[in-house]
This record gives sequence, structure tokens and C-alpha cells, in this order.
Amino acid sequence: MFEKILIANRGEIACRVIESARALGVRTVAVYSDADRASKHVALADEAVHIGGSAPAESYLRGDVIIAAAEATGAQAIHPGYGFLSENPDFVEAVEAAGLVFIGPSAKAIKAMGLKDAAKALMHEAGVPVVPGYHGADQDAAFLAKQAEEIGYPVLIKAVAGGGGKGMRLVETPKAFMEALESAKGEAKTAFGNEDVLIEKFVTQPRHIEVQVFGDGATAVHLFERDCSLQRRHQKVIEEAPAPGMTEEMRAAMGDAAVKAAEAIGYKGAGTVEFIVDGSQGLRADGFWFMEMNTRLQVEHPVTEAITGVDLVEWQLRVAAGEGLPKRQDELSITGHAFESRLYAEDVPKGFLPATGTLAHLAFPEGARADSGVRTGDTISPFYDPMIAKIISHGPSRAVALKRMARALAQTQVAGTVTNLSFLGALCAHEGFAAGEVDTGLIGRDLDSLVQAPVPSDAQRALAALVALGLTQAEWPTGFHLWSAMRRQVCLSFGEAEFEAVVESLSAQAHDVTLGEVRVEARRVGGRWMLNGQLAPEAVQIEGQVFVFAQYGLCFEVVDPLARAASAGAGAALIEAPMPGLVKAVFAKAGQEVKAGDRLAILEAMKMEHALLAARDGIVAEVLCEAGAQVEAGAALIRLEDDATEAAA
Repeated sequence: MFEKILIANRGEIACRVIESARALGVRTVAVYSDADRASKHVALADEAVHIGGSAPAESYLRGDVIIAAAEATGAQAIHPGYGFLSENPDFVEAVEAAGLVFIGPSAKAIKAMGLKDAAKALMHEAGVPVVPGYHGADQDAAFLAKQAEEIGYPVLIKAVAGGGGKGMRLVETPKAFMEALESAKGEAKTAFGNEDVLIEKFVTQPRHIEVQVFGDGATAVHLFERDCSLQRRHQKVIEEAPAPGMTEEMRAAMGDAAVKAAEAIGYKGAGTVEFIVDGSQGLRADGFWFMEMNTRLQVEHPVTEAITGVDLVEWQLRVAAGEGLPKRQDELSITGHAFESRLYAEDVPKGFLPATGTLAHLAFPEGARADSGVRTGDTISPFYDPMIAKIISHGPSRAVALKRMARALAQTQVAGTVTNLSFLGALCAHEGFAAGEVDTGLIGRDLDSLVQAPVPSDAQRALAALVALGLTQAEWPTGFHLWSAMRRQVCLSFGEAEFEAVVESLSAQAHDVTLGEVRVEARRVGGRWMLNGQLAPEAVQIEGQVFVFAQYGLCFEVVDPLARAASAGAGAALIEAPMPGLVKAVFAKAGQEVKAGDRLAILEAMKMEHALLAARDGIVAEVLCEAGAQVEAGAALIRLEDDATEAAA
């Protein structure tokens, strides 16, 4: 076994690798960028090396600097985590040329699966079923359109070097093909430096089921399947293992196909073979096709660990150190069911916009596994994926595991940024999902019902008022008042709605809160606050905000009546950056007439492109940015002439 390894990654996966390495007695070296100087993974590692600026290209994608850090610290091997350099064959070759061990597959295996078209041809030869489509080198737009016609609509355009939904477009009619092709190629070139695409038949009721494989370079085993069908815009949201409705016949067929895929390329280490499954007539052994192979550890690997009892990172270290496969296929079995929810800093009502912010408070409940790369006080940076944590539940059955997940989400506490917690909770409560009726279109079909703004109860508003006034501390002094209780007043807002609360303090442990015509009694009993006889949720105040940890987190603003904004209506004329990012393109010009919904610019942030649209018809007055500029959230990018100016003209 290695004495010391370097982890060429950050965040929760770096923390995850450190934990398994520590359990094996292996010392760890972390690397970090400027933005990650005080991060959790740096604190957990035995040593840490600074490797550059905050942008990935200045740090985590600098293979030569990372290898130099490994050599300088005496590390014998490099674990790539996932993302960044994990599937870069040139990096693997450079690691090995330096006399170090790459904890993962060979460069040859990564290359074999790196281009989707070549991988599909290889899998076809190995006897693995593949989706009908065009995977050739001819990238002429007219030729590709003809291929799409022959395959039959709907079709998927996919970047050959892609992943994570980048460079992927669903096209349902011939009329929409050319625009979708241009968009997919542009995104693919930005994300991967390769604009080539392939065309595939789109399965109308698809499920995304993948098989975890593990090889030693000669033979391989599978550790059963995961269902990743619950997706939004090709991004996984909640994963589970095993797949609901899976039959033993289909499990055997998929497992056999996945092992064939791994052994065909002499695979070593952990990998995932992804299949598209036709769920329109239930799961059938002849109804699945190879999509791609991820030659690395997957984000959702914890659900496989939960049902098999295997530590996949430990296996990675052991096999990379020269050991054989720790278990044979007949020694692996499934116990119970597991779910993983991806908790992100994102504004769901605003279209799932990635968010930033400092985590003023972060707490996870007991009884569930939480893999996180951040702590209270850490900042969600605009330079990286805005994941806060992966929350994992396990139970003897799917129903029990799902209930445990729902409870874990309800008890997770995040303050300082918006999150998708309530969205995840709504998915867990979805009748179809609870019944195991999942496919990749579920979220899109039911999005409106899954994205509902919370409405605080009277008790929750009363609690926010008490916290804002500092009255939830048991030792708060009431002061001296003759013949009457102390009365205090506070104004708060939730969303766009403001409300006033009048609090009568009878003692440090008894308050009455009046909200208009409603009265809420707050009493401290047994060390906990009760609101009208019901146990109050936890709450904290941070600067001018009160966070009540109910309904997945309610954020109230303390309103200063003297500082209320008087202006209104100008927002429609000003297009601002919704988050920090890079201005990728600007389409507007001063004097140009635009219509509501016209695309004015593209902002690249959190590894995704976001189109900025005109909120109304108008004329462009000023373009305040240019392509290539790095901007902060709220920065003014484009201004339209106001209505009065246009009317006068």
C-alpha cells in the first residue's frame, strides 16, 4: 500500500478520498487554488500545496504543477477524483512518465471511451447493445440533418467529447435541427475544445440506468446498477440503487454487458457504464443500450457503497497499489435500498440559477450520510460547481430509504445562500417517484408542481419576529415597566411581502406576538420554545436576515422603515448579471430594436451558459459590457431606453 498520495481535486470528493486513505493509514496531500486556501479539504489533509489562481485553468487543470507538487511532497500516487483531469489521458501519461502511479484506468482505456462515436463502435464489436444513430466523422451540417431524418425524429445531438449534458440538444422536428446543431457545437467547443457531435435516436420514455464496474486490468466485476433517471436538463438530481422495477434477468444482462465493456478495454479501477433504457413497457433484457462509459469514480458512488457495503475508494487504492480485485462477482450482493440527493446553492424559482454566498450556518441531521466539501463559514465560489453536499439515505426497502431521505432533507439547515432543498423535498413527496415510476422526463412534466414558493405560517412569522428582536434568548432582560408588559415592534419581509409584528414580553420565557388580527403565544418549556403549544423550529439571525429552519428554510429580511427603496419599474429596462460569471457573447447593439424574449447576451457561470433575455420590447440605449469580461452578480450589462424616452421619440 502507498505511504502517501496526492489528491488532484477539491471539495467533497477530495474530502471523501482523504477519509478512505486515512482509514488505510495512507497520508494525503491536498492541492488548492487561491479561492480554496481555507477550504475543508485543505484542513483535512496531512499536507497542502498551493497550485495557482482561482479559475480551474490556473490551478486544478494544471497537470504539470500538480505533478510537481506530488514530487516535492514525496507522494507516490495521484488520485484524480472526478472532473478536472480525471479523464485526461495526457495527464495520466505525464503522471506515469514522472514515475508516479495514477489511481485510475490507463490512458489507453480513457482514450478508448473518451470519444462517444469511437466508444460505441468498440462496444458494438464487444457485443454490447448500442443506440441506433450516426457516429461518423463527417460533420457537414446538411449531411448530419440527412442522418437525423433517416434515424427518425426525435433525435439527440450529443458532443462526442461531452459529459454532464454539455453540448447536448433534443430535436423533435426537422425545422429545429440546424439551430440546435449550431448551439450544441458552440457549447461543445467551449466545454471540451471539440465541436464534433453525434446523432442518436431519442427514446421517448427513457430511463438512465448505469452499472458500477471495477477492474484490475484483466478481469472485471460489476457492483450492480444505479438509477439516475431523475434529471433536469441532463443533470442528475436524485440517484438510487438498485433501480426500481429491475428484474433479475435484466440485471444479469446489464451486468454482463458492463463487464464486457470494461474487459474489452483492459479496464483498471472504478468506472461506470451508462445505459439508456426504454421504460415504456417495463424493464426488459432487450430494452437497454450503451450510452457511454465514465472512466472514473462517479458523483453518485455512495448509493452503490450503501447497498454493497464496499468502500469504492479503498478498492481504488488497493488495486492501484498492485492488489487484485478484493471480491469475486459471486461474493457481491445487494442489501436494502439507497438514495442520494444533490444539494446545490441555486435559485430554483429563478430557473435553477447557480448561486454564491457565505454559508453562515450549515448543519446535517444524524441518521443520514452527508458528503460535503464545505462547512459553516465557507463560501460557495463562482469558480466551481455550487454543490453544498450529497445527502445519502439507506434502508431495508425503497419505501423506508425514501422516507429517511425526506426526513434528512427536512432537517438539513442551510443559511447564507438559496438552495434546492425544497425542490428535493418535493421530489421525494412526488407520488409517481414514490411509486418507482421514474423516467428522465418526470421533472420536466411536473416542474410547476415541484417548484412551489413556500408560504410561512403565522407561527413561523412570529418566530422570525422574536429572533429579529433577540427575544429567543432565555436570559433576555425584560427591563422594568410599571403595570404593563414591555412592547416592541419589528417589520420584516418574506419575498415581496412585508409584515409588522408587535411583541409583548411578559417575561424572558413568555411572549405574545400580534400579527395583524392573529396572536401567537410563545412560551419556553423544558428548554425549548413552543408556539401556540407546538414545538418551534430552530432559527438563527445573521446580520439583517432571520433564517427559520422550517419548510426547508425560510429567509426573512429585517426591514428598516427609514431605508425602504422608493424606486420601482426600472428593472425591466436594465439587464443585470444574475450571478458572477464570464460574458461569453453580446448580441445587442446601441440603437437596436428588440422584442421581449430576444437573446441579448450569454453569461457563462458555474460551468453552464445562461442566456440573458430582454424583459420587454424596447430599444437598446447602452451596452455596458463586452465579450470576455468577468462580471459580478448584479452588474449592469445592457440598458434599454425607458418607456418615457421611447414614447417621446
